[in-house]
Amino acid sequence: MLKKKVLTVVALSSLWFLQMAQADEKVVDNRWYVAPFGSFIQPGGDRKSNNGWGGGIGFGKMIDEHFNVELKGFYQNLSGGKYGGSDILGGIAEAQYYIFRDKFSPYAVLGLGGINTSHNFKSGAGLIGEAGAGFTYEVSDNFLLRSDVRYRYNQNFNADLQPGTNEFHDMIVNVGFVIPFGAKPKPVIAQATPFLSAMQAPTPVAVTDCSNLDDDHDGVNNCIDECPTSLPNVPVSIKGCWIVDVIFDNDKAVIKPEYFGNLDNVAKRIKDHPEMIVEIQGHTSKTGGFKHNMELSERRALVVKKYLVDGTHSPNLTTRGYGWTRPIDTNDTEAGRTNNRRVQLEVNGGPQL
Repeated sequence: MLKKKVLTVVALSSLWFLQMAQADEKVVDNRWYVAPFGSFIQPGGDRKSNNGWGGGIGFGKMIDEHFNVELKGFYQNLSGGKYGGSDILGGIAEAQYYIFRDKFSPYAVLGLGGINTSHNFKSGAGLIGEAGAGFTYEVSDNFLLRSDVRYRYNQNFNADLQPGTNEFHDMIVNVGFVIPFGAKPKPVIAQATPFLSAMQAPTPVAVTDCSNLDDDHDGVNNCIDECPTSLPNVPVSIKGCWIVDVIFDNDKAVIKPEYFGNLDNVAKRIKDHPEMIVEIQGHTSKTGGFKHNMELSERRALVVKKYLVDGTHSPNLTTRGYGWTRPIDTNDTEAGRTNNRRVQLEVNGGPQL
């Protein structure tokens, strides 16, 4: 029964290593850390020993968004049983693969190491391999709770510490915490994009220098205008592209009535100019899990598209969810998070080639 359980853990661990996480623009936390832990050991039937306890400490480094590497030392004791107890002293090098990193972060782990086992006044060196799955829970930037369940394979070669076999299969449950060193890296918050009104456009100067030309009269000179044929009399960004913001309530994808009038005007302009290419971009604040926010941002983009097209076919309107990867304000305050919960329309000046 124990072998079936641990084989299941190994299979799940392998599947998790194959899963690809969606890319985002978060800052990589690559700090060193220390990780004390306690262990419960359920030995396999070949040992004929009772359950045991132990503990140890690990030293590791976060490599990137998905991987940690870690070195551990530990002591464990198995008491009683048919052949008596055992004292196990060892170390292991391991790699941890995080499916995603958030407040709650699941991971799979593989490790290889060596142990020295003392049993009935005899001792012998052995090889161990471990595979399992676990999670961390971030209490603060410099303190995380951690727990995992592992299958351990132990080969003691010709040590002959007990009759019958030198090969053992155990289950290990570890519970501990992680203390990273130094301050947690913070993302660089993008600044809110200012708007220019076409009414503020300066009078173009009749020279050939592009910095003095504004062909679409939107107040942005031709040198930096990324949408050189934008519609007249619409608000534009500093890059000259038409942008319309819609703000949503937390964890909602429902357009509030206060934005109906503005969107009605947008829909009319799009209908009058079917050649325009429009990307409807959904965004969220950084609350909840990454996958949930990607799906939420896509729903927000889709609900705005549905409002704008009102059942008609509009091949030049596309949607895309960006989750929390493109903030325009801080996620550390409610006001900032409110600004980040938005749908934004970016419109170019003509059909894409």
